[in-house]
Amino acid sequence: MAQVSLTFPDGNSRNFDKGITAAEVAASISTSLGKKAISATVNGAHWDLQWPIEADAAIAIHTMQDDAQALELIRHDLAHIMARAVQELWPDVKVTIGPVIKDGWYYDFDREEPFTPEDLGEIEAKMKEIINRRDPVTTEVWERDRAIAYYEANNEPYKVELVNAIPDDGQPIRMYWHGHWQDLCRGPHLQNTGQVPGNGFKLMSVAGAYWRGNSDNAMLQRIYGVGFKDPKALKAHLTMLEEAAKRDHRKLGREMDLFHMQEEAPGQIFWHPNGWKIYTTLQDYMRRQQDRDGYVEVNTPQVVNRKLWEASGHWDNYQENMFIVEVDEEHAREKTVNALKPMNCPCHVQVFNQGLKSYRDLPLRMAEFGSCNRYEPSGALHGIMRVRGFTQDDAHIFCEEKHIEAETKKFIEFLAGIYADLGFHDWSIKLSTRPEKRIGSEESWDHSEESLGNACKAAGYDYEIQEGEGAFYGPKLEFVLTDAIGREWQCGTLQVDPNLPERLDASYIGQDGAKHRPIMLHRAVVGSFERFIGILIEEHAGKLPFWLAPRQVVVTTIVSEADDYAQEVVAALKAAGVRAEADIRNEKINYKVREHSLAKVPVILAVGAREVEEKTVSVRRLGEKQTSVMSLSEITTELKDAALAPDLK
Repeated sequence: MAQVSLTFPDGNSRNFDKGITAAEVAASISTSLGKKAISATVNGAHWDLQWPIEADAAIAIHTMQDDAQALELIRHDLAHIMARAVQELWPDVKVTIGPVIKDGWYYDFDREEPFTPEDLGEIEAKMKEIINRRDPVTTEVWERDRAIAYYEANNEPYKVELVNAIPDDGQPIRMYWHGHWQDLCRGPHLQNTGQVPGNGFKLMSVAGAYWRGNSDNAMLQRIYGVGFKDPKALKAHLTMLEEAAKRDHRKLGREMDLFHMQEEAPGQIFWHPNGWKIYTTLQDYMRRQQDRDGYVEVNTPQVVNRKLWEASGHWDNYQENMFIVEVDEEHAREKTVNALKPMNCPCHVQVFNQGLKSYRDLPLRMAEFGSCNRYEPSGALHGIMRVRGFTQDDAHIFCEEKHIEAETKKFIEFLAGIYADLGFHDWSIKLSTRPEKRIGSEESWDHSEESLGNACKAAGYDYEIQEGEGAFYGPKLEFVLTDAIGREWQCGTLQVDPNLPERLDASYIGQDGAKHRPIMLHRAVVGSFERFIGILIEEHAGKLPFWLAPRQVVVTTIVSEADDYAQEVVAALKAAGVRAEADIRNEKINYKVREHSLAKVPVILAVGAREVEEKTVSVRRLGEKQTSVMSLSEITTELKDAALAPDLK
């Protein structure tokens, strides 16, 4: 019989009969591994234990100890088990698709009656029953016609449509059974339902979803679930979600009176005075930092003719995300077509192109707090985190190829200082390398990727490689923040771009007297101000650093006789540069303290008859139960320093 050579992670190879399964390979290594095996990786692909191996390959056997593979299988099996549970409870329900997503899975169903919270509890109970049955999971490959006939006979029209959508290239269709219940699936899966941890999952919510994401199709019901290897991990995840709900920037935005959004301006923000104070304070800080780091600030038009977007390539590749503006220009035969700018880079090249540039002018660091507009589907909008109108701390560094490493190192150090000032100390770097489809020479790609990697090391940071994730014209760095409850946010970026200067005819005169194309480094630290402020609010649970807090101090009276003194305290604090206000309403002090604490005011100073007489204040700090008494001069000195942005101290 023909043989295949399988190479194991330790470098050793063994010959096996062609068509051997990964389960048989595991059992041949040891009885223990044969029992513990859940899947394999064969030539880099995740492989079901039941699939035959038909050619020489590198192979690794996985057990439940391998988190990535185990969690993928657990969540994928849970999606199938949930769909089976739904159809056992309600046989008339039609099933569609159920992929694995971050932390869990979802499955879309066609059911006339909406699922209720009580239904979710019933489905969970049925899922645990199915898991306890330990039904075998088996797989077969079928010809297309057989699969279509099967689903037509079982009145599953969505599965028929899915089979018809699979390219008809002669490849068979893979079918999976979990006990008696069957689904169309690429796999892999576990070997029996009992391998799924019955106490490690929870159904979370129901949402509407159009079939295949098309609003012209039927509206389905999507059930979301989360799944983990053990109840401890599930509990930690649910606790994190509870904490995230408490920190939700939309909830805190209402409590702190920061902003609102309304249907007349979808994806746009109405900033209230408190929210706008955060915005301008952060922007002023960024402006000072950029000025110190050698950036020149520019401002470019909001509405730009389509000719520029055609020249830059955005019209062909990004038009569906652009807001188009048509104008009846005087004497024009037809309407002039413009677009609100979705990004600033083409406009920055226009500024660079004004006047002759020399190699002595490079690197040129050009920054703009550029207001951009991008069309996002309404379903993707999320508070101020995902909007249609936003402002970026956008900058472009025009440089020579030899400058890439030094400018990248300089930027990483610049970004690190800003993140530290804003309370973010846990962040990582990802380096996205050349994709399969790309332009430019291999030498140029080698130099750019090496420069970015060397810059990270020179700045003292490790990085993770994202193979093939770079743009078609150059590699990039992504800077990923980890917040207080473990969520990751990709904010900062640095992208190497030789393409846009070429498309828009940017040039400088080199030492040799000839024209050369500059390299363009696109870079951002916070990215969208709107999104970053949302992240800041959630990171600090609304308790922003004192210098960023929109309302820093409220001086509240205990008795009306202290009203004049409260105004005196406010005046002294304002003179020291502290944002202070008086609350002299005829309300009980506990009521006022609770109200201002809910609004996340960092410091509440209470004054009564005793404080008036002694020229003191009773100090209550947000999050602390104990109060203290300080003289007016002491608290003014302390808060004057605290109100300064980190770069001004």
